[in-house]
Amino acid sequence: MADSLMSYLPEFYNEIIDFIELTKTEDIEIKNLNDALDLFFNNQFIISADEESIKRREDILLIQADPTTESLDFRRKRIINRYSTSPPFSIRYLQERLDFLIGKGRAITAVDFENYILTVTLSIEDALIFKEVQYTIQKIKPANIVYIQRTSIKDAIEFNENIKTRPMLRNTRLSTTWKLGKTPFVTLGEEVVIK
Repeated sequence: MADSLMSYLPEFYNEIIDFIELTKTEDIEIKNLNDALDLFFNNQFIISADEESIKRREDILLIQADPTTESLDFRRKRIINRYSTSPPFSIRYLQERLDFLIGKGRAITAVDFENYILTVTLSIEDALIFKEVQYTIQKIKPANIVYIQRTSIKDAIEFNENIKTRPMLRNTRLSTTWKLGKTPFVTLGEEVVIK
């Protein structure tokens, strides 16, 4: 669009004050119209929608958002996730959804088809994302599959070996000295650390 609507009029209108003022007003109105059209177009897509449009979509999906703790980017990602979680279930689809939510390589999915067990190992530090992952898995997985969640912590683990022994004296011999109910089966000695 040109700088002003005056550029579309013949040159002799450039001298008339009424046309100059009229086109200034129309320029403002057309700019406002273009801004409103841009906003309308951007709100058609979740990625570019403003907060008001995101709130409207959350109300449709019955999502209780907390704008004080949840970023607009996370709220957009959650809406996209909710729209795209639909059956049929496949392990590849679930893995793609988890990679979208928390990042590639931070979730490992496995299915024991014989026992109907779905195991998901996750490395998540953010509680909001963890809650959305739980929702996604419950929404995608079939009702006959049991879901087991495992948390993966990337830390070093140190092992120490200890060996202890404790002598045991058996009191139950086939004789007349052992009395059932009065004498214990075994008498334990004191525990000794070997290593």
